[in-house]
Amino acid sequence: MKNVLVLLAGILATNGNAQTKDSSRIVIPELKLNLNKSGTSYIKGTFLAQTWARYSEMNPGTTIDGTPKKDLGDVGIRRWRIQVFGQLTNRIYFYTQFGQNNFSFLQPRHTGAFLHDAVTEFRIAKQVQIGGGLTAWGGVSRFSSPAVANIMGLDAPIYQQATNGVNDQFARKLSLYMKGEISRLNYRIALSRPMSAKNSTVVIPPIHANSNFNIEAPRAQTSGYLFWQFFDKEATPNPYMSGTYLGKKKILNLGLGWVHQNAAMWHTNEVGDTNRTALLLLGADVFLDLPVGNKGAVFNAYVAYNNFNYGKNYVRMLNGMNPANGINSEGTWNGPGVNYPMIGTGNVLFAQIGYKFKDDLFAKDNGTLMPYVEVQYSQFQAFKDPSVMAEAGINWLIHGTHGAKLSLGLQNRPVFENNSVGVAIQTTRKNMLVLQYQIAF
Repeated sequence: MKNVLVLLAGILATNGNAQTKDSSRIVIPELKLNLNKSGTSYIKGTFLAQTWARYSEMNPGTTIDGTPKKDLGDVGIRRWRIQVFGQLTNRIYFYTQFGQNNFSFLQPRHTGAFLHDAVTEFRIAKQVQIGGGLTAWGGVSRFSSPAVANIMGLDAPIYQQATNGVNDQFARKLSLYMKGEISRLNYRIALSRPMSAKNSTVVIPPIHANSNFNIEAPRAQTSGYLFWQFFDKEATPNPYMSGTYLGKKKILNLGLGWVHQNAAMWHTNEVGDTNRTALLLLGADVFLDLPVGNKGAVFNAYVAYNNFNYGKNYVRMLNGMNPANGINSEGTWNGPGVNYPMIGTGNVLFAQIGYKFKDDLFAKDNGTLMPYVEVQYSQFQAFKDPSVMAEAGINWLIHGTHGAKLSLGLQNRPVFENNSVGVAIQTTRKNMLVLQYQIAF
C-alpha cells in the first residue's frame, strides 16, 4: 500500500506542470513517475477510449436476435485501453495493457475487459533486446500492430491482423521475440505458440473441401517485420506503430514482413482425405508522414501489398464491432450485419492518404482538420470478382492532437453471393456511417 501511495504522489507531482508555453492552453500531462533524476527509469500509464455512434445498412438476410433488419443505428465502445509500462533499469523493461474491444448492445452481461499484453524485456544493446509474454511483436505488416490512439482512419487496416481472434488474442500471441535497431534498419522477429483454434472467437466449421484452420494441437509459428528508415527514426519500445505523427517527425519507411506456421490449415481432397497445409503470409509496405511548410500541415500516405496463403479458397468475413448475430435464408456470403470479405487466400492491396491542415486552423484553440481516404482491393481465390472496400472521412483534432478527436467516416463495402452456376460474385454494395469520439492520454 505504501508503494502505491508513493506512485500516486509522484504522478500528482508530475502533473504540477500541466501547461504549455502558452499558459492559456491546458494540456493533459503524462501520467509518469520518474525513478531517477534523469527520467531514463520510469513508470508510465495511459488511457484510451473510442466511442462509436453508427448507422449501418445491413447485409441481406441479417437478423438480430431472430428479428430481420435491413438497417440499424447503434452506439458502442469500439475500444478502451489502460496501459502501464516502464523502464525499471537501463536493461529491464515491462509492458502491460488491459481493456476491451467491440462492446455493443449484443454484449453478454458482466463480460468484457481482458488482458491484451503482458511483456518483460531485457536489453542486451541498442541492436538487440529480447523478451517474452503475451505480445504483438512479429509480422506481417506495419499495422499488424497498430497504435490505435493515433491512426488516421476510423480503424487501422484490420486485415493485417491476419489471424485476429482465431489463434491469437486480438493479434497477440504467447511469444519469445528479439528486436532492435541497426543503423537505419528496425527489426522484430518472434517465435510464437499460437493459441488453440478450438477456442477461436470465430466459428470454425468441420473440415471440408475449402481450407480452414486446423483444430489439432498448433505447431510453432515464426513471424517478423523489418523496415528501413530513410528520414527520422521511430521509437519502438512497444510493437505498436503510429498512424501519423502530425508533423512532429519526418518519416519515410520501407517495410517487409512474414508469418509462417506449418500445418496451420486443413481441408479434404477429392477422395475425402485430410490435407494439412502451411499458413504463409507475406507483406511489403511504404509509410510516409511528411510535414508540409512551417505551419504544421502534414501529408500522410501508406501503401501495402500482401500475399496471403491460408490454403484452398479460404475467406473470412469481418468488420469492426459487427452489430448483428444472425442470418436467414436470404443471407449471402458476407453473413450478418456489416461483414465483408476482408481476409483470405489471395492478394491484397491497401492504400490510404490524408492531409492535416495547418495548426490552429480554427481560432481560439479549436484545433484543425485531417481528411483521409482509403481503399482495400482484394483478389481472393474464392471469388471471381475483386473485393473492394472504400472509406472516406475527416478528423477534427480538437486541440491539434490525437488526445481529443472527433471523426466522421463513411465506409462502402461489397456484398457477394453465388450466381446461377454457383460462382461467388459481387451483387450489391452497402454503406456504414460512423461518428467516433476519442480521448487518449
